[in-house]
Amino acid sequence: MSRDTKLIVVVRNPVTRAISDYTQTLSKKPDIPTFEGLSFQNRSLGLVDTSWNAIRIGMYVVHLDSWLQYFPLSQIHFVSGEKLITDPAGEMGKVQDFLGIKRVITDKHFYFNKTKGFPCLKKTESSSLPRCLGKSKGRTHVQIDPEVIEQLRDFYRPYNIKFYETVGQDFRWE
Repeated sequence: MSRDTKLIVVVRNPVTRAISDYTQTLSKKPDIPTFEGLSFQNRSLGLVDTSWNAIRIGMYVVHLDSWLQYFPLSQIHFVSGEKLITDPAGEMGKVQDFLGIKRVITDKHFYFNKTKGFPCLKKTESSSLPRCLGKSKGRTHVQIDPEVIEQLRDFYRPYNIKFYETVGQDFRWE
């Protein structure tokens, strides 16, 4: 790979990301264990199971440490998954700035799809249809016990803080 390669990484609240991952997997394999069962080695002791991919992926700073062996931080741009939903043009503006290209993607290119619950691209001259993420995206997440969510927030907190410090950006995942 070129040493000038720029990376764009979309990150979101790791607890929400894990629940979303589980929801998507559950839609394909309805007989999998519960979210709680997969998330913890021992819930009463608060031992989170980091061998489960849905949990491990959200430990962003661990992955970032590996990437930084090959790419300087200045060549990595982090997109807030939450802001990509609430302000897609703003996030895309930051991406365009990071890439050093003219800002051509603006608010006028998006509409909010109420069915999916997130923004989609409006149709272009070359396409008769708007572009939206596929059928597997935008489904309602399964309900998770609030205590489980709180335990996972506690688990991720030190990883999130270290990630914020490393990238110089606070994503406010509390």
